[in-house]
Amino acid sequence: MVLAFWVLGICVDLNAHNVGNAITWNREISRIIYQRCGSCHHEGGTAFSLMRYPDVQPRAVDIKDAVLSRRMPPWGAVKGFGDFRNDQGLTQAELELITDWVDSDTPKGNNPNTLPKEPKFDKPATFKIPKNAITVSGDFTFTNDVTLDGLFPEQVPSGVSTRIVAALPDGRTQPLLWLYEYKDSYRHPFLFRQSLDFPAGTILRGVPPEARIILLPGKNNRPAGGARRN
Repeated sequence: MVLAFWVLGICVDLNAHNVGNAITWNREISRIIYQRCGSCHHEGGTAFSLMRYPDVQPRAVDIKDAVLSRRMPPWGAVKGFGDFRNDQGLTQAELELITDWVDSDTPKGNNPNTLPKEPKFDKPATFKIPKNAITVSGDFTFTNDVTLDGLFPEQVPSGVSTRIVAALPDGRTQPLLWLYEYKDSYRHPFLFRQSLDFPAGTILRGVPPEARIILLPGKNNRPAGGARRN
């Protein structure tokens, strides 16, 4: 009886660690890498390739550290401060999958049929600044009603962490963007999930005087107008 329970315990433990139940490169991790990292990390891309298991496995610990510290993907802003439709930062579930996979010795998976087809990447299009956009350095006051579609940090001093908010005339404050470890080399727009409307008299605060942030007006919007506050 004791022997039977001992054998049963071993079987249960083996089943719990069976690779069929584990997180694998073929099934979960490749999909995250292809979607979140592949646009840069592919053959001919701007960084070393992570398209195949032999590319990723030797770098697994470094990848885990980079994503947990939010250095990669290079989003450059604190998640949860503002809401953006082009957010490429990893979700908490994706972070947990990568962490568990690395901590489980990076299994590849036995079934090659679960591996998705490698995506093909076109040369990334250059983001076009709208003609009625306006560049801001320091605090800025809107002199007319404005609809903003997003912000484009054109130049941010290295190492700067700053929270950009809109202070409305009625006393409310709207969080817009918290720049953190943003790099000009990875320059990109932050596009709001929904365009935001601000009345005249709204003050944009948090833009460092030595930075340049481009305000991206919504469609059919008048120029932002306004003046930098002293």
